[in-house]
Amino acid sequence: MPVKNKITSKLKSFVKKLGPGLITGASDDDPSGIATYSQAGAAFGPKTLWMAIVCFPLMSAIQEMCARIGLVTSLGLSGTLKKHYPKYILYAMMALTFPAIVLNIGADIAAMGAVGNLLFPGIDANYFSVAFTVILLVLIIYLPYFKIAKILKYLCVVLLVYLIVPFFTTINWKEIAIDAILPQFEFNSGFLSVIVAILGTTISPYLFFWQATMEVEEMKHRKKALVVNNRVINEVKKEIDFGMLLSVVVMFFIILTSGTVLYNAGVHKIETVEQAALALKPLAGNAAYLLFALGVIGTGLLAIPVLSGALSYMFSEAFNWPEGLDKKLSEAKAFYSIVAVSLLLGLSLSYVGITPVQALLYSAILYGLTAPVLIGIILHISNNKEVMGKFTNSKRSNILGFAALIIMSVAALCLIYSEFFK
Repeated sequence: MPVKNKITSKLKSFVKKLGPGLITGASDDDPSGIATYSQAGAAFGPKTLWMAIVCFPLMSAIQEMCARIGLVTSLGLSGTLKKHYPKYILYAMMALTFPAIVLNIGADIAAMGAVGNLLFPGIDANYFSVAFTVILLVLIIYLPYFKIAKILKYLCVVLLVYLIVPFFTTINWKEIAIDAILPQFEFNSGFLSVIVAILGTTISPYLFFWQATMEVEEMKHRKKALVVNNRVINEVKKEIDFGMLLSVVVMFFIILTSGTVLYNAGVHKIETVEQAALALKPLAGNAAYLLFALGVIGTGLLAIPVLSGALSYMFSEAFNWPEGLDKKLSEAKAFYSIVAVSLLLGLSLSYVGITPVQALLYSAILYGLTAPVLIGIILHISNNKEVMGKFTNSKRSNILGFAALIIMSVAALCLIYSEFFK
């Protein structure tokens, strides 16, 4: 076989195997994440680029543990917590995670609506928000799992637009490389808040629940029964690494775009994605502006099903409700009701006076509080031989996992201090 055909064949085979890890990584760069990265770049230039390198191994390690838990136990995190731990831990996580995810959904819907209004100024942003919500709800309810997974996989391509945007302007790549490799700090509350926000956006609890559950769903839909062994776990790890790498590369390029174009032009305060898109228009041209705006809508369409799906699986496992994106509405009414409620509550936030910026802040606080606890629980589960058998954590996984636990705990304390005591 010619070399070109071999490469093409291997690439097709690799893409075909991509699934939950890719979708998890891509959905991490939702509109609220884009807003956070834009804020970081506009406020501090390229000084936070190094966060991409720091976040990647931590994200990959935690998501791999979640995936392994799903593969070994055939349960999501909620099911595993319910079976092996006191129920109050599960209920406490649900109580904190539910409002955080709803706020996140609300911020994403509002951002998509606002960007839709930028592209078509004659149509009110609220109409776009309602339209996107209805479209997502219909697709989630009426499409079977394998079609939803396929759509989400191809929506990941949308993220590539953010790798293109910086090339519409002049960039000193030597200086960027230095900023990316050598961490820089500013010891003030503004810089600290941005660092905490980036950590909260990239290492989010809802992704833990989604990853474990999706591995279980993938096993259900395989033509042959999956025998969990080291080869299978290594394949899943590679896929997760690829998904997390895509996530941090997109993060890097969004910070790069706002940190060079906006920061150098004196635009230092960006609070929403539509502000970031509008600010780019006169500075980087219409093409960059349109790509940035379209990317927001695409990432919202990708991330919101993940957010609402993670929430629905969480509740369904906790209360033994029929679950699954491949089930019909009549077969899993409670499951789809949670999806509907989360989307409608998210949509309603703008009508009750909660702005997208406030929604992002509140969800970041709740994520910040729950992430360290959940990471600690995930570490405990993945080191528990009674649960995991011979597939407990490696030394490397534990080092990275405990590093994530310590960093997220410090970040949570810093976030609480900066918001309530500064």
